[in-house]
Amino acid sequence: MPANESRSRGGVASHENAAEDVVAVDADDTPTGTVNRLDAHTGDGIRHRAFTVLVFDTQSRLLLAQRSPDKRLWDTHWDGTVASHPTAEETQEEAARARLEEELGITPEQYVDLRITDRFEYRRHFEDRGIEHEVCTVFSVTLDDPTLDPDPAEVAGVLWAPYDRLQANLSWYRQLRLCPWFEIALRRERRGETGV
Repeated sequence: MPANESRSRGGVASHENAAEDVVAVDADDTPTGTVNRLDAHTGDGIRHRAFTVLVFDTQSRLLLAQRSPDKRLWDTHWDGTVASHPTAEETQEEAARARLEEELGITPEQYVDLRITDRFEYRRHFEDRGIEHEVCTVFSVTLDDPTLDPDPAEVAGVLWAPYDRLQANLSWYRQLRLCPWFEIALRRERRGETGV
């Protein structure tokens, strides 16, 4: 059992996330209360608020980040670039800025254009370990300074990919095992379905 897990009620594996809450939302992303983060990701799942941030450099390359092997869901899968959940006390933008710095060492001085580009709802099971049922806000940002300092507890690897090539040839990157919310965001943009 990983160091960040312990046994809990009913013999179900508990995770450090059990000490946190996420924002439960309706299909329009309107808050309906808070729910335990582990509960939101187990059983049938509970719809909650999430976000992902797509980080670009000035050459239009997208930064893909490989999730740590210690992640309970989608461990070692590739994300584009940061994904998480805001708390009830912070805005989506505040949470996005905080996670960029915590996971990759990207500070606000490195960009000026953090913006929302899309929002969608999705529901996906991950093996027999849990579920995502999220209303996901997509942020985009371009780094003037692409200096990174990844936290190994969060990020196993990083890869800069030419965005146009990735969009046009998603199957070429299939061996990377992309996170479902990232693939959905890419497909929605390719089809012109984005919008908030």
